[in-house]
Amino acid sequence: MCAEAQARGLKALDATCPLVTKVHLEALRYAKAGYSIVLVGHRQHVEVIGTLGEAPDAIVVCESVQEVERLELPDPDKVAYITQTTLSLDDCAAIVGALKRRYPKVKEPAKDDICYATQNRQNAVKVMAPKCSTVLVVGAPASSNANRLVEVAAALGASAYLIESAGDIRPEWLVGDVGLTAGASTPEAVVQSCVQRVCELGQFRVEPFQLVEERIVFPLPGELLVAAQQQGVAVGAGNERAAERAAVEFRIRHH
Repeated sequence: MCAEAQARGLKALDATCPLVTKVHLEALRYAKAGYSIVLVGHRQHVEVIGTLGEAPDAIVVCESVQEVERLELPDPDKVAYITQTTLSLDDCAAIVGALKRRYPKVKEPAKDDICYATQNRQNAVKVMAPKCSTVLVVGAPASSNANRLVEVAAALGASAYLIESAGDIRPEWLVGDVGLTAGASTPEAVVQSCVQRVCELGQFRVEPFQLVEERIVFPLPGELLVAAQQQGVAVGAGNERAAERAAVEFRIRHH
C-alpha cells in the first residue's frame, strides 16, 4: 500500500492504532520463530483481516471454543496466540482457556492484547447494567467493541440497544433507569447529544458513572502533527508535546 502511494506521488501516513500495531509485531515475531499462531477473533473483522495479512502462512483464526477443539497444528509444542483488540473479555477468556487446555505450552502475549478502552467499558457495563432496565450503546453497527457492549448488557438482563445517534432513540425503550455508554471511538459530542435526547424524552436526572479514569493518550502521526502546526491548525490536548518532538525529528531527517 505504501509503495503504491509513493509510486503515485502520494504521502502515506500510518494511522494504525498502536495497540493493533503491537499485535502485528507479535505475529511477525512468532512467525519468524516458526510458531503456529492462533488469532482469536472474528475472521470477517477488518482488524483480523489486517493481522492475518502480516503472516498468512503461520496464522489460523479461531472464533470459538469449538473451533479450538478442532484445531490440528503441526507442532503442539510451538503454538502461540494473539487476539483481536476489541473482543468480549469473557468470550476471549473462554477461548484462551480452551487453547491452554489443548496446548499446555502455548505462548501468550507479554501483555493482554485486548484494548484498554474496550476492557474499561465492558467492566463498567458489568457494574451499570444490573442497575438499569435499559442500556443504550452509542456506536457504529460495524464497531466490534460497541456490539460487545450490547451483548454484555443484554447478558446481565438489561434491554440493550445499539444506536448511532440521538435520532435512533425510541421513546418506548426508555423504561425505568437508563444506562448510556459508547464504543471506544465514538465522539464525545455524539454521546452528549444522546444524553440530552434521553432527558428530553422523559423525567430523567443525569448521574455520571466512571469506573476508572483513562489517562492514556496516543498522539497523531508525526508528519500530520507537523503539517497541522505549519498550517496553524490546533492539534488538541495530548498532542502538543508530541508535535514538538515530531518537528525536531523531521527537521533532523530533512536537513
